[in-house]
Amino acid sequence: MLLPNTERNPGVPLQPDWFDHIAVNTQAAERRAATLTTRRTVKKAWQAAWLVNAIRCIDLTTLSGDDTEHRVERLCAKAKRPLADHIMEGLGLDRLTTGAICVYPTMVGAAVRALKCSGIPVASVATGFPAGLMPLPLRLAEIRYAVDEGAEEIDIVITRAHVLDGNWTALYDEVAAMREACGPAHLKAILATGDLKTLRNVYKASMVAMQAGADFIKSSTGKEGVNATLPVSLVMVRALRDYCERTGHRIGFKPAGGMKAAKDALAWQILMKEELGNDWLRPNLFRLGASSMLADIERQLEHHLTGRYAASSRHALA
Repeated sequence: MLLPNTERNPGVPLQPDWFDHIAVNTQAAERRAATLTTRRTVKKAWQAAWLVNAIRCIDLTTLSGDDTEHRVERLCAKAKRPLADHIMEGLGLDRLTTGAICVYPTMVGAAVRALKCSGIPVASVATGFPAGLMPLPLRLAEIRYAVDEGAEEIDIVITRAHVLDGNWTALYDEVAAMREACGPAHLKAILATGDLKTLRNVYKASMVAMQAGADFIKSSTGKEGVNATLPVSLVMVRALRDYCERTGHRIGFKPAGGMKAAKDALAWQILMKEELGNDWLRPNLFRLGASSMLADIERQLEHHLTGRYAASSRHALA
């Protein structure tokens, strides 16, 4: 295996032979995913440490039609101080932040101002999120607008029809153009796996996005009928591992949607540790797109310290 390169993924020319003949055993993937959380148990202080690490990897997100600058400012305040003071003190933590804030392009400016000097990056969805059914020039213009507003990460959505039709050249060209439009901003490619029908398509789409220069591959928009699942995530991280072995470049992974409980944070971290190792438990290579999960993590950490569960309303996001 090549030693992983810490530089940004430059992409490679489209290589269909890397995935053309791939086969995915769905039952085997489901069995492997089902055993992940039963083979490794994390309890007490170790569980608290894993939950704190999950907070460091959360992309705290608001993507609602009624978003306002005031709501974004409150969310940014939560990102800068995700745990109550007494929990921070009880855990012996001086500083803790979430991995990023993710908003619509028109809210990027407000987020950048609210997070000034915090070191927390602002991510923006773009390219006609969540469906992506807009002309490509408009999708690229949306990326450039978000970057100009100060976004350091761009979550793009792919055209699912390219995957369903097996048009890998079109998918590659699309993602490559979006990567170019991002400039210095990192690109997270949302595959919307719930729309891709088969695990084989998930693997192929993952590989093409990475070949086109994606810095992260992301499971879902959170708006599909089926969002992040462990079997789908397993296939994506296996594709990620294969790409790293071929090129030496490490790509990040972000599951998103459907994850609401602290136990989900543990499950996906176990997946990353088992399949890729400790390097993929850091926010530069792993993110969780699960804002509502933060409240349950905070409740679990308070229970760890006090032996009592607080009402959910005490740990509101914003």
